[in-house]
Amino acid sequence: MTFSKYLASLKGKRVDVLGVGVSNRPLVRLLADAGARVTVRDRKTPEKLADCLPELTALGVHTVLGDRYLDNLDGDVIFRSPGMRPDLPAIAEAVKRGAVLTSEMEAFFTVCPCRLIAVTGSEGKTTTTTIIAELLRRAGHTVHIGGNIGHPLLADTPDIRPEDYAVVELSSFQLMTMRMSAPVAVVKNVTPNHLDYHQGMEEYIDAKRNVFRWQDETGTLVLNYDNAVTRAYADEAKGRVVWFSMKEKVSEGTFLDGGTVYYTHAGKSTRVLDITDVKLPGMHNVENYMTAVAAVWGIVDPALIAPFAREFGGVEHRIEFVRELDGVRYYNDSIATAPTRVIAGLHAFDQKLILIMGGYDKKIPFDVLGPELIDHAKAVVLCGATAPQIRAAIENAPGYNPAVLPIAETDDFRDAVCRARAFAVPGDIVTLSPACAAFDQFDNFEKRGEFYKAVVHEMK
Repeated sequence: MTFSKYLASLKGKRVDVLGVGVSNRPLVRLLADAGARVTVRDRKTPEKLADCLPELTALGVHTVLGDRYLDNLDGDVIFRSPGMRPDLPAIAEAVKRGAVLTSEMEAFFTVCPCRLIAVTGSEGKTTTTTIIAELLRRAGHTVHIGGNIGHPLLADTPDIRPEDYAVVELSSFQLMTMRMSAPVAVVKNVTPNHLDYHQGMEEYIDAKRNVFRWQDETGTLVLNYDNAVTRAYADEAKGRVVWFSMKEKVSEGTFLDGGTVYYTHAGKSTRVLDITDVKLPGMHNVENYMTAVAAVWGIVDPALIAPFAREFGGVEHRIEFVRELDGVRYYNDSIATAPTRVIAGLHAFDQKLILIMGGYDKKIPFDVLGPELIDHAKAVVLCGATAPQIRAAIENAPGYNPAVLPIAETDDFRDAVCRARAFAVPGDIVTLSPACAAFDQFDNFEKRGEFYKAVVHEMK
């Protein structure tokens, strides 16, 4: 369907937009301008939305705010924010009555006029998405980046040409109700995450399937050979499967041999880059490059890849260098919202780290962190709702010695940074590596990372 026809189909219809966060504001403007009868519903109070209410009023948008924001949900079309489960009783009842449940990203997939690459996974998807987009730009293509990264793309559709590329990062929240897949779909990995939202690991795994479930025989599915869940997805693929592997030489895709990444196709292996070419720290970032290369092979000249890898400094909040003070280097890894991400960060450096950890409880077990912290941490400062669980994971791990790995605990995030500094001597590394979401103290992981960086920059 074309963009104009899609908007025309909404003219005069009652459209409910659930949540008025940053990602939905361009959507609201678009719908109102198209002649839809828009109602914005949000749990926040009018006082907390004071910055956007004048614009909504000027657009003629009705608002339902506060705790009862889902009462009398009667729209013909409902745009769901990703963080809202589609089976909430009010939403489920509206769908039962005939409402169409969709989202900004689902609508974009319906009208997208250009070539589309979609990336999902439990870890590394933002960096991988960015690398894919930047490699395509290096190859001379116009690229639009969005989804769970960047900004909403639906409103940009009139400016997107058929020869362009859209590269989108998709979370499990977004994928739960997706009924379309990109021609090129990438699954980085699937490990326990967001179990506070999903009703168990099987639902989480199934949500990730939607990134490729609707492909046909012309589709390309890029999968992690080293991850049991993603390897099993290959049995369900309707089109071509391309692998990436840090451990095995694959028949089609990227693999690591010693210190060099190769791409294999039709029995021939082509050298792509050396791991020393990758400026970003850690072998997990080598894997991110391997994933991106598998996605753009045949589109991007391989000769462009190594020079780019030597220059690219990474994405904010992902092992981001903040500052060196008194011989101590400070890093911001606020995106490390799960134990597996923290472990990847621990292995990115060749020395023991001082970590600031803790936050909102996503119902993910921390047991695997204990042995890793004993081996790779010099000190741990805990702050946030999950501090007791992380402490228990460390103290219950075999070989724990409080004299070797001291643990400090505080309720104040600023104090946590100060305590981490007190543990450090010249040559040490302090990193914010929470292993948890930020919602107990911050709006999101970005706000947490920004606050951490501000505190570090204030130190004298």
